[in-house]
Amino acid sequence: MLQVKNIWFGYGNKPTLKNISFNVAAGEHLSIIGESGSGKSTLIKLLYGEYDLNQGSIFWKNTQILGPAYNLVIGYDFIKYVAQEFDLMPFTTVAENIGDFLSNFYPEEKQKRVNELLKVVELTHLANTKVKLLSGGQKQRVALARAIAKQPEIILLDEPFSHIDNFKKQTLRRSFFKYLKEQNIACIVATHDKNDVLPFADNMIVLSNNEVVANNTPQNLYNNPKTPLIASFFDEFNHIEPFGLVYAHQIKIVEHSNLKATVKHSYYNGNHYLIEAILNDKLVLFKHENSIENDTTVYLKVVKLN
Repeated sequence: MLQVKNIWFGYGNKPTLKNISFNVAAGEHLSIIGESGSGKSTLIKLLYGEYDLNQGSIFWKNTQILGPAYNLVIGYDFIKYVAQEFDLMPFTTVAENIGDFLSNFYPEEKQKRVNELLKVVELTHLANTKVKLLSGGQKQRVALARAIAKQPEIILLDEPFSHIDNFKKQTLRRSFFKYLKEQNIACIVATHDKNDVLPFADNMIVLSNNEVVANNTPQNLYNNPKTPLIASFFDEFNHIEPFGLVYAHQIKIVEHSNLKATVKHSYYNGNHYLIEAILNDKLVLFKHENSIENDTTVYLKVVKLN
C-alpha cells in the first residue's frame, strides 16, 4: 500500500500542497483532479521522489519514498512515472524503446514481452519505426508501454492521454487500464479529463487551495457534488435554489412549474442540445433532445435521478 501522511511542500515560502493524506492499495486506481495550478503534477512528482518534502512522509509498503537529498538517482525500481514530457530515445525504434530496460539474456522472452506491450498501446504496426518520426500522441503511447515493461508495482501518470487524439484515446484507455488491473499494478493518474476517471478509477481526490477537499469514489462524488469545482469536473451544472447544485441533464421541460425560463441559445452536442436560458435573471443550462427557438418561454423541473 502507498501511504501518504500529512505531506507539505512548497516552492520557496509559499505552500503548493499542505496536509495531504491518502492511501492507495496494490492494484487500486486513484485519480487526482483539480484546476490548473492546483498541484496535481507536483503531487505526482513528490510520490516519485523528484522533490524533497517539507513535512510528512510517503511509504510504499515498508519503503520510504525520499527525494534527491537522500537519493543520488531519483526514483525506485518498483515505481514508474510517465511525465507530460516523454523521455524517449528518438533515433531508435518503437520496439527498442519499449524493450530498453528488459534483459537481453533471454531474447525470445524479451521479444514476446515487447510484442505484448505493443498490442496494449496499439502500436504493433509501428514497431520498427524510429521514435523521431512519430506524432506526439504516438510518442505518449510508447512512453506508457515503456513504463510498464518491467512490471512495476505502482505507476504514476501525469495527463497520460493528453497528446492522443480521440480516434485512438477511447480504445487505448480501456486497453491500458484493463491491463494494469489484470497485472495488479497500482495506478495514480493526474488528469483534467473525466473520461480518465469515471469508468476506471476506484477512488479520486480533489485538490483545491493546496489541500485535498474531497476523497471518495467517482460515483459518490458525481452523484453528490459538494462544491461547484467537483460538479464542473463532471458536467455542465447550475446552482438553483432550493435544489443546490444541479447538472444540466437533471433539468427537464414540463408543461407548467414554478421555474419559468426564457431560452437564449441552443448548442448542438450530438445526441442532445445544450440549452442556455435565463431563469430568475440568472443563466441556466439544461439538455434537450431538440433545438429550441430563441426567446421561447419554457417551464423547467429538476429531476435528480442519479
